[in-house]
Amino acid sequence: MVDVFDEVEEQLRSERYKSIALRVLPILGGVLVVALVAALAVWGYQHFRSQAAAEASEKYAQAIDAFNAGRRDDAIRLWGEVGQGSSKAYKSLALQHLGGLKIADNKTAEAVKLFDEAAEAAPNNIIGDAARLKSAFALLDTAPYKDMEARLTPLTEEGRPYRAEAREALAFSKLMAGDLAGARSDFTVIGLMADAGESTRQRAEAAKALIESGSAKALPATVKAAMALPPPVQLPAGALPPGLAPQAAPQQSAPGAQ
Repeated sequence: MVDVFDEVEEQLRSERYKSIALRVLPILGGVLVVALVAALAVWGYQHFRSQAAAEASEKYAQAIDAFNAGRRDDAIRLWGEVGQGSSKAYKSLALQHLGGLKIADNKTAEAVKLFDEAAEAAPNNIIGDAARLKSAFALLDTAPYKDMEARLTPLTEEGRPYRAEAREALAFSKLMAGDLAGARSDFTVIGLMADAGESTRQRAEAAKALIESGSAKALPATVKAAMALPPPVQLPAGALPPGLAPQAAPQQSAPGAQ
């Protein structure tokens, strides 16, 4: 009799396990399907980014070659295509090139718009602050000091890549606004900054000398000519800018100020 009860209990237990399995298996299968889809989506996104970066790199290099060969229209077209692409780093660099061409054409407002778009698109401050600095330089002789201060002060913070150059531009803005004492103070600080280049220190010392001699009042009219925008970064085909996923063995070249 005991054996009969054990057999019945075993059958009931087996049926219960089977019932649980039938309820759990569809859920488990659904979870596995979701996980597989997510994994494929991540792989696809990474593949898309890698492919987009490679295409942008090639077009970017072609644009530089075209510009250097005197084919300005071709360069503008190619940089425009890169500027519409999904690779953030190359998009920002291409927009900075286009902004530089607008500066050469004396179209400051259009240049500033492109520089600001480049700053927004940039994947990091190395590229983004270069665009922000170029935008500020373009406005240096026309924008009121309050606007320049709003643009430049964040770039002077500790850890920002072009803080010395931003501090210099801010000092010239003060000078053009008639704040000789504030400008002199900034130039003094620049001369002591460890991350300021030799040419930046020399300009700071020269500006201080002008202020102290009383000649600085005539300086605003020539500030913009003296503060030429540095050229945008030129990367060879296959090279990746800072901040881009290193799928293509990056050979980065830090952007200068334009």
